[in-house]
Amino acid sequence: MSVEWLGVTCNPALVPHHSSRSVHSSSTMYARSPDLQPETVTQFLFDNPDFLDSFVQQHVLEDKIRQWSQRKHKVQGHNPVALTNGDLIKDQRSNWKNCVQSKKWRILQDLTKDNTTNKARVFTELAACAAESVNADGHNLYLVDEQNQLFLASKSSRNQRAPTACVGRIEPRTSLPAYVAYTKESLLTNSLLGDPRFPLGMGVETERGVSAIAVPLLHGNNLILGVVELYRNYGSMPFSPEEEEMYNSMMKQRKLNDFLLAVTKSIFQDIVSMDTVIMKIMNYAKKLVIADRASLFLVDTKSRELYARIFDTGRVEEHIPQKEIRFPMDRGVAGHVASTGEVLNIADAYTDSRFNRDVDLQTGYRTKSILCMPIYNRGNIIGVVQMVNKIDGVFTKADEESFETFAIYCGLALHHAKLYDKIRRSEQKYRVAVEVLSYHSQCNDEEYMLTKNVPIPSDIPDILDYDYSPWAIDSDHKPVYVLYMMRDIFKMHSQFDLDDMIRFTLTVRKNYRNVPYHNWAHAFSVAHAMFTVIKTSEHRFTPIECLALYVACLCHDLDHRGKTNAFMVKSASPLAAIYSTSTMEHHHFNHTVTILQNEGHNIFKHLTSAEYKQILSDIRHCILATDLALFFANRSRLQDIADKGEFSWDNADHRRLVMANSMTAADLCSMYKPWKLQVQLVDVIMEEFWQQGDEERSQGLTPMPMMDRQKKNELPHLEVGFLVGICLPCYEVMAQILPETKPMVNGAVANLKKWRELADKEALEKEKEKEREKQTEETQDEVIKEPPVTKPSDDVIVTSEKNTLLPADVLDDSASDTSFLAADKPLPDPPSGRTSNTSVPSEKTVLSSQSEESR
Repeated sequence: MSVEWLGVTCNPALVPHHSSRSVHSSSTMYARSPDLQPETVTQFLFDNPDFLDSFVQQHVLEDKIRQWSQRKHKVQGHNPVALTNGDLIKDQRSNWKNCVQSKKWRILQDLTKDNTTNKARVFTELAACAAESVNADGHNLYLVDEQNQLFLASKSSRNQRAPTACVGRIEPRTSLPAYVAYTKESLLTNSLLGDPRFPLGMGVETERGVSAIAVPLLHGNNLILGVVELYRNYGSMPFSPEEEEMYNSMMKQRKLNDFLLAVTKSIFQDIVSMDTVIMKIMNYAKKLVIADRASLFLVDTKSRELYARIFDTGRVEEHIPQKEIRFPMDRGVAGHVASTGEVLNIADAYTDSRFNRDVDLQTGYRTKSILCMPIYNRGNIIGVVQMVNKIDGVFTKADEESFETFAIYCGLALHHAKLYDKIRRSEQKYRVAVEVLSYHSQCNDEEYMLTKNVPIPSDIPDILDYDYSPWAIDSDHKPVYVLYMMRDIFKMHSQFDLDDMIRFTLTVRKNYRNVPYHNWAHAFSVAHAMFTVIKTSEHRFTPIECLALYVACLCHDLDHRGKTNAFMVKSASPLAAIYSTSTMEHHHFNHTVTILQNEGHNIFKHLTSAEYKQILSDIRHCILATDLALFFANRSRLQDIADKGEFSWDNADHRRLVMANSMTAADLCSMYKPWKLQVQLVDVIMEEFWQQGDEERSQGLTPMPMMDRQKKNELPHLEVGFLVGICLPCYEVMAQILPETKPMVNGAVANLKKWRELADKEALEKEKEKEREKQTEETQDEVIKEPPVTKPSDDVIVTSEKNTLLPADVLDDSASDTSFLAADKPLPDPPSGRTSNTSVPSEKTVLSSQSEESR
């Protein structure tokens, strides 16, 4: 059975029994009545208030409640309601807590979160919600324009006279909204007429308005944005102090929000240490609740203790870090809060048994009131803030609520400060480790003195010849030769410090690893090749660019591990995780910068700031250019510019292309050296490649032919392809821009001819071997299946000069120079069985296995 009651359809079976005893007794009595009378229902509701409350909450719409409230206000005003039993129901209209308005405030919050929402729309909704919450007869919204004048943005009542757009300037003794905008404080008045502060009354003239509340709309920086004006007409009850309190609460909430925003900015923008954050939290905590002193204790979960290093002494030097104190978590007010999570608001500390009086006895300070609250992070108590002696009385419930919000920000700030401290400690450990490693990776005083005592020659014969062999220089003399060349280049531009040059050179030497090929001897040979280009060609590089080219060559393979970029990526090297492209080249440059930053190693300290920045940029550009993955695009652009006759030394981009191509040419310098030098050192370069191939094969990978020890007989074919596909195009465009570098082309062409002869001879031997195997098979009575003769794989480079196919991995920088790196000692005389530099050597001389026999 359903009953139509008070305009709401309900089913008695669905009525919850929140007060089962009273509801049951009453319903039993009234259910037997054949006719349900209004008096009976009224008496039932008075007898069962819990039932009424539950029913309204679950079955009556919010709009219906709002309509009831408005009708009640219209009929009875704001007088207390007297019930039949003599009790009074006080008109509780603290509408910020009214569930009827909750949905509207959520809508308003959503509006304010939308950055695209018009400001006037938000304030209009705010004014409407405020007017409805206090049952105002009307409201006006005034906004401030660019001329600092108030204008009417919206109104709700039709009883007002037609307003003008502009209300007036923001100043006292005019209208109510102008006065509130001037003072920036809310105001309640029940006498709109005759008040000297605003003799003109409301901003919009109304015939019936008698009581008004005006509230300023302020920005976070206290800038006035507008005024909301709420009013009641004759016949309605004036606004009550409770309703004014609502606006005071609103203002307090706004001030709290501004305060928390300032706290967040201040703390999170300046997290330099845990002590700094703690001091700021203590300062802001005192300001928030107007306390005399504050303390913050952190929780040590391992020892279950509270500890603190910073204390508020109330003196000028307050918050200075002192000796750390610790005490168990089960002692004192702070210990109780840390152990239980309970908020303690103690009005008289001396009457609380948990308070420890010893501190007061020692300091002479009198503790009266205490507000102590836990600080959480991720659900765990990480600290306790204790505020002592509120300035103007005792701590209130409002203080607790405000600080509860503040404590959330404290938890976040402390958490991030701890993380920062951990990172800072890790950084210090890293610096110590770098310092230790730098000490062992830098040249020592003995090495420095030995080199300094060797005089730098004024002239070195034949050093500018392209056929010059830098590998023939003894290891101890290489630094002296470097200083000779570097001094020559430095003289082009500015002064230099010889001591810094010695330390820099020796430390660079020390930071090359003992790998077969990419070692100090290779760096020395590349630097010499670049010195030759700079000194013999009619270039127009700037002095800074010349210096950058030479230093880049000297450092271009620092800390090389004897492995290619592709291998570093495949093996998941940490370097590959740091540098996704040009892995080793980026590492070489960063290592160069690290050496320059060591004390006594900055060879560029006499340069200006702009020059220093420029030379580091040029060195980076040059070292990265040694990655053959970048070579083809650079050479193609330079070749196109040169072929069109558009090259200009005055164009910085053109010069950088020449610098990049010059780095590759110098890096491949052994490819144009005399043939005798190449064949003497072939086993050195191939040993590094084969070591990588062996490691790849051990990991289940198939190495490229150049790295495969099992395919050493294919070396001549690979050398032909490398010369035709990379070296000659590089040298030819160099000679086109700098004709004096033509010896590079000539030397490479001569070596190509000899590699082709060896490749052809190797191919002929394979054909003869196949023919002998075929004849053997035909003469045998029984067919014996022989394993197929190994042919050059698809990865082998075609020897045609016009149509050369290169395996992809050959383009790696570590495989770039397939000529040969000597041991770091003077070259031995060639064995007597070897041919001269002008004749074609035998196959035994070329292949590494036979060269080992020769040794």
